Amino acid sequence: MRDLAESVRAPVAELVRRRREPAVVQTVRSTAAATISYVVALQLSSEPAPLTAPLTALLVVQVTLYQTLTTGIRRVNSVVAGVLIAIGFSALVGLTWWSLGLIILASLVVGRLVRVSEFVPEVAISAMLVLGVTRVGVTAWDRVLETLIGAVVGLLFNIVFVPPVWVGPAGDSIEDLARRMRRLLLRIGDELSGPTPVELAAASLHEARRLDNDIADVDGALRQAEDSLRLNPRVKEGLLHRVVLRTGLDTFEICAVVLRVLARTMTDLAKKRGEEDLFPPEVGVALKELLSHVADALVSFAVLVTTQVSRSADAAESRLAGELAAAATARERAAELLLQGVQRHPRHWQLYGALLTEIDRILDELDMDHRSRRLMEELDRVTREQRERHPQISAVRRWAHDRRSKRTAAR
Repeated sequence: MRDLAESVRAPVAELVRRRREPAVVQTVRSTAAATISYVVALQLSSEPAPLTAPLTALLVVQVTLYQTLTTGIRRVNSVVAGVLIAIGFSALVGLTWWSLGLIILASLVVGRLVRVSEFVPEVAISAMLVLGVTRVGVTAWDRVLETLIGAVVGLLFNIVFVPPVWVGPAGDSIEDLARRMRRLLLRIGDELSGPTPVELAAASLHEARRLDNDIADVDGALRQAEDSLRLNPRVKEGLLHRVVLRTGLDTFEICAVVLRVLARTMTDLAKKRGEEDLFPPEVGVALKELLSHVADALVSFAVLVTTQVSRSADAAESRLAGELAAAATARERAAELLLQGVQRHPRHWQLYGALLTEIDRILDELDMDHRSRRLMEELDRVTREQRERHPQISAVRRWAHDRRSKRTAAR
């Protein structure tokens, strides 16, 4: 009996622990919306089993409100277009093998023209389902009605039960990426003081190359977070959050490329050194200290990017400034020692220079002044694009802002 209780309790505990994950949220929300839409369609549609309504709700209810709205519009457009095509064909030619081919061709072409995106096949499916019944008119409009019911229920479901904002998981993924980069830098630093086999240096290079996959995963989480911020009534500064996270990921993407080049430099140096030490002991210690500060700066930068509370952001900014200052000091000391080593033993001087250049590039990307300029440029660019794309909405916003400013000045 105890074993049975444990076997039941474990999955339940796992579900509770993962209740905030997108997959769990999507499953619960889609099930509830589909069931509600079916109940509503039973009351309004003449079909005995109006399954188009729950099917539409399943497709419409996405993780975010923005995705729900855009998906619902495309879904309704695709069904209406397919129904209209079926009505036209049924009045002209009826259902034959050649008319079926024509209706599929016409539906797919029309689906491209009305821009229903991934629902292009739905235009042809709706047309074929309607054309295949005897009461074309009644069935056609029942299908439209059921589609509208599913879309409206899905949209209202996300308006009443506002989807969660996925900024937190996106921020966690950025911090995880920074920690993986930190571990790689510390690993490279540990290899500097003694002879490093080429295989060991190559393993670090392969790990640096795998960061591309990690960045792709973070980009997916960030896209979901960006969608969750759009049209969400619980978010007041959605544009700022989106730009902060996106520019932060851009910085880490650049740093990952530089880190891969740095690992390649170390691999080339290991090949040329053979059984010799990569660097003299004092140079190895200085470079290890430098890479340690750079690694900590990466994590501090990630915390700064993902922190939304101003007090915590100030603390993260102070930590980042301290790490960058320590890295700059360690860089100067390492550069002096490398210069002395090159003057005594000029072999491989180009690899020493490449190593310092790559570290300088990472530090430049993490520099707070560089970060501020990049952030302001991106905000200006996104705001300008929004004004150009939606001039009327921008005009209304400016008018509302001017009215609030006048009221404030009058008080």
